[in-house]
Amino acid sequence: MINYIQEVNKNVNIQEGKQAIENILLNIYFKEGISNKELSRNNLLPIPVIVAIKKEFIKYGLLVQDSGVRLTKEGLSFIENRLGFRGIRKDLYMKLLKETWEEEQEIIEVKRTLSEVFINRPLADVTIDQSKCTLDTAVKRAVLCLQNYALVGKNILCIGDDDLVSIALGFLLKKLFADIEYCNTTISVMDIDNRVLTYIKDIAEKERLPIKCVCSDFRKPLSKDFTEQFDCFFTDPPYTLEGMNLFLSRGIEALKKQNGLPVFLSYAHKSPDFEFAMQQCFLDMGLIVSNVMTRFNTYEGAGIIGNTGQMIVLKTTSKSKTLMQTFYQGPLYTGELKKTVRFYRCKSCGQTNKVGLSEKIKTIEELKSKGCNKCSNQIFNLIDKNKL
Repeated sequence: MINYIQEVNKNVNIQEGKQAIENILLNIYFKEGISNKELSRNNLLPIPVIVAIKKEFIKYGLLVQDSGVRLTKEGLSFIENRLGFRGIRKDLYMKLLKETWEEEQEIIEVKRTLSEVFINRPLADVTIDQSKCTLDTAVKRAVLCLQNYALVGKNILCIGDDDLVSIALGFLLKKLFADIEYCNTTISVMDIDNRVLTYIKDIAEKERLPIKCVCSDFRKPLSKDFTEQFDCFFTDPPYTLEGMNLFLSRGIEALKKQNGLPVFLSYAHKSPDFEFAMQQCFLDMGLIVSNVMTRFNTYEGAGIIGNTGQMIVLKTTSKSKTLMQTFYQGPLYTGELKKTVRFYRCKSCGQTNKVGLSEKIKTIEELKSKGCNKCSNQIFNLIDKNKL
């Protein structure tokens, strides 16, 4: 089947990219007879541009102008078979575009089903800056993907996924499609933690979710099998400027060379100076800030960042590029840049235990798991910390 989006883009060639053209067609699919004014408002494009794109689709036989614009049989076939909307529950899709989406029964059912999955996931490894988001946050991220037209029929990448966003995406797709076999979305997870990958893989196989897992060290450039393949990516990187740069750079390597592709970056709230440096990095990578949602993310046991974080939606441009083309050898995680030794006193016997990346016991979680080396008690009080 001809890729009509690509053909229309050649003729109209708008700077917003092919995704904007596809979105117009999808608007008509979900609301036949939609006006030029509403299409313009939905897609933030001038009416003359909307008209020019519609004319191209009419020329290719995908649309007809008849009491408003409508799909032809060829147009319907293209959307359902090429863009991946065959078998979609259109009513649910439209509900999830509304602000009240969290009240929908299907979302409540997804959360109920996922509750045990999230409770039993591997413990966070703080040495690599893992901090698990809540179930509600993972589902919010999945719906955000849909609202940015980056879910159905797309190739999605998760750069690190101890948050199990891939699982939330998979279960949302199961609700959206009457039969998951119709779904041609693919979700790839890259992570250095094999515990996380094994857990996701087991659930995906059991639930028939379209997820594949790859063990990856992002210090190394991506293999050619994963470059320029994806339509969007999620990342919740280490809360260091170096970690953010590296994870975003690997994601850019993975994205298709198109304008307007979304990047879903979860990050801690930072000081104005730090955020200025972040935005300078975005500019250096040729990314624009499309949306910033403060307090979007909630985390379990992440008191150091106030248990909350922001969601920054970035978009690609013609100037998008990676800043890390070779092997990265510098410090990456918070503990590597801010080396600290913490001293914990056993509440039972008073024994003092040292915890830090340079010590035998790396984290308080590890200390609690092993217990005091004198009395095996597992309750400790922090009494001091020293920066190295």
